[in-house]
Amino acid sequence: MRVLICYGAHFFQLLSGLALPTPSMQSQIHELAKTLPPPSCDNCRSRKVKCHRIPGQEKCQHCQSKNYPCTTSQLTFSSFSHFVQQATSERKRNSTTVRKPRNPATMASSPISDNGNHSISPYLMPSGTTLPLVFKYGFYPPITLDTPTRDVLSYLFAPPEDAPSSDSNMLNSGRSQSPYAVWGDQAVKLEDDVFKSELAFDLMEIYFQIVHSRLPLLNPTQFRNRLRTSLSSNPGSEKPLHPALVATVLAWGTKFSEHPLLIADRQSHKGQSLMSKTMINRTRDLAEALKVHRIPNQDHVVIGLLVETLQSQNPEDPSAFHGFWLTAATRHLLDLQINHKSVAAQIPDTETRGTLIFAWWMACICDAYSSLYYRHKPVLDDDDYDIDFYTADPQISLDGGAPSPREQLEFLGYYRAAHSLARTARQMSRQLWRPITDADGIPFETLRTFASALRIWRDKYLAHVGVPKNYNTGWDFVATVSRFASDAQYHVMWIVLFNALDEFGVKELNEYDRNGSSPGNVQNRAYIEDSMRRVGEEALNGALRIAALTSVLSANEYLKLDPAVVEFHIIAAGHILARLGRHEVTTCIAGLEQYSHSYEEAGDHAQDIRKTYQQVRNSGVDLNHMAAIVKQIPAFPATTTEPENPPGGREPMSPSVLGSFQMNGMLNMDGTAILMDVDEEATAFVAAHNTKNEVSA
Repeated sequence: MRVLICYGAHFFQLLSGLALPTPSMQSQIHELAKTLPPPSCDNCRSRKVKCHRIPGQEKCQHCQSKNYPCTTSQLTFSSFSHFVQQATSERKRNSTTVRKPRNPATMASSPISDNGNHSISPYLMPSGTTLPLVFKYGFYPPITLDTPTRDVLSYLFAPPEDAPSSDSNMLNSGRSQSPYAVWGDQAVKLEDDVFKSELAFDLMEIYFQIVHSRLPLLNPTQFRNRLRTSLSSNPGSEKPLHPALVATVLAWGTKFSEHPLLIADRQSHKGQSLMSKTMINRTRDLAEALKVHRIPNQDHVVIGLLVETLQSQNPEDPSAFHGFWLTAATRHLLDLQINHKSVAAQIPDTETRGTLIFAWWMACICDAYSSLYYRHKPVLDDDDYDIDFYTADPQISLDGGAPSPREQLEFLGYYRAAHSLARTARQMSRQLWRPITDADGIPFETLRTFASALRIWRDKYLAHVGVPKNYNTGWDFVATVSRFASDAQYHVMWIVLFNALDEFGVKELNEYDRNGSSPGNVQNRAYIEDSMRRVGEEALNGALRIAALTSVLSANEYLKLDPAVVEFHIIAAGHILARLGRHEVTTCIAGLEQYSHSYEEAGDHAQDIRKTYQQVRNSGVDLNHMAAIVKQIPAFPATTTEPENPPGGREPMSPSVLGSFQMNGMLNMDGTAILMDVDEEATAFVAAHNTKNEVSA
């Protein structure tokens, strides 16, 4: 069996683009297959005994004597022979259609011959055949860091692996169907290499228009120029773009592109793009094959951060490897010592320094929030870095006027505010998701600490980075989505704290409940329940706020263009509103359905939330430890103030420096409504930027 696999792997390498086997080679293959012993059946393999099979009989001697079904799950001679015959015949048919001169010397060094256009992709796998892992991952895809970008496109835009076989199509319809047909009636154009290049440019522009504004990790001017040079008729001697980086950018483009090919693909599959899913899978396969997760360098950091948000955001999706690429990028940054101020400051190239420092803050913030959202330990801690906030040299702008997304977000104070809240999120995840908290409950002092820290952040930052009362509909995409995301980010923290409190309860109350003591014997019980009520009010207020923000984003169809920045916030708000039986949940459901345009799992969450809401309407509120507390919460609660200390108590500890403060009474937004006043600095920036655009126009 080992000989068969090794020889078969060599043969598949020939089929996948190097050369067709000669007649003598085919004869040797069949002669070799005749001499090898048949593989053991499943029953004999499980008993670890030799499988005796008499030629001409369907069952081995053991299965025949026991009247067992004799099955073999591994690759059999007949299936392998069928695969060889099918792949060979298909290759012959294609080769008779288009004959191109071949140079054996160049073909031996590259899986794709560089001889101009390729109407037949050398990466086309045998149709209708499920290959063993040794074939699929041993020799596929044969791409290296030096592979020309044009050949990378041949891999990315190759027909889907599960395309219907040509043989079955000819028998059923009398004519051969394009292997691209499963992607819609426009996908057949991908057989033309010129069209592939044009589509690549289109997808790249979509990436920089939509994704780059939220995740500015690349230099648009440099990337555009290098891609155009790589796909030109004279690419020169410059090293091509990293294949996995090209794949990542183009895969992002397929999520949001309104190209006729992608529209036809979505129309054929109930709004979901099969081509986009295939591109994402190939991007991850390519990144793994090129060891992006193992070798620390700038390209691999950027690829890891971009792939993490590119894939499904459902942590239960077995194919997404949730958090894997974010963790890999974070560890690369640690290996490169970007967390050290002294090292980062010594990077000579300003573009590299700016990219790596921005990547550090993105990884740092995402690691903290992800650990809180998905209940795992953060990779980083507060003392793992001493690097300053992002203050690299400005990026070169094509129009010379508009600020880059990095500069704009920094001016608005986004990074500083996000990092401050991320530190609280990191501490919450370390305290809330411990096994001891699950068993005993949340200590009252811990609850007070986090509630106080969130209120302090609200007073210090929310007016600067949140959505103001006089929301300006003339804001650009970056300003609008950034402010909405920051606003929702703060409010979802209360929802997470509420969910943990409802699931685990307060430790002091749980201890008396387990001992069967009278509730009145709990020390400071009134203060504990008052704190729980305040958390409940903040959580409901936050959910209503997020629902209202979602309504605005949905009305402008921004959620179709969002790279998963506010997806979790809408899901969390929708679930708590559904569990409380609030009709505002319909806004979150509608937002998630719009989100499903680019993230399919959002539609599944919308269905789950709708189901929960219907169950609550029929059976009552679905809560545990907070069931009695929510009855004391008004329908539209205002934001809460810091509660007084219980008798004999002390000021709550905090992950950040706490000080005395006075609440400014931010009003609740119930779906139609009233938002906070905007600060003067942000107003000046928006006014100056709008004036600048008017002058340039």
